[in-house]
Amino acid sequence: MSSFSQDFVGQLQHLHEQDRGALAILRRSLRFAPGSYPPAYPYIERFVGKEREAGDPLRLALYLVAGLYALHPKTSAGSLASGLGELMHRRASKSIENRFIALLNADANDLAERLRLVVPMFAADDMGIDYALLFNDLAGWLNPHAPGRRDRIRQKWARDFYEVLAQYEPETSIIANAAE
Repeated sequence: MSSFSQDFVGQLQHLHEQDRGALAILRRSLRFAPGSYPPAYPYIERFVGKEREAGDPLRLALYLVAGLYALHPKTSAGSLASGLGELMHRRASKSIENRFIALLNADANDLAERLRLVVPMFAADDMGIDYALLFNDLAGWLNPHAPGRRDRIRQKWARDFYEVLAQYEPETSIIANAAE
């Protein structure tokens, strides 16, 4: 994990502890395209850097992660995908897998909305999210100049999700069936 992403999440945690108004602004920013809600600028732009344009994938990922963190400021280790796998197991709900597939199918334009719908499920079950890892993944996913990276992230998320499910139901996993 990069120290940049760790520092950024540390700043979000500081806001959570010291400035609830800032979190309200960052939550509200989710109603807009990432990076296009001016009241959020004071909290994020210091991390962006002068060389980054408005549509820079790193900038977009910063705003998106800040809004998602403000929506549910509980952190943990593990990918978003493995957490969704855990949620699917806990709730025994096929609809979570459907949301996960929809998330994997998301392009840069609808990724923020799909994530905005997924994060409250973590809050409902009091589960955290590794926001530093999510930031790193989203910075790659949102990069239009590296579509191969987006595909690798999607594949990694799919592995993480289905590996969690296989831990609970190994007899239904493809690997277990192939071994027979």
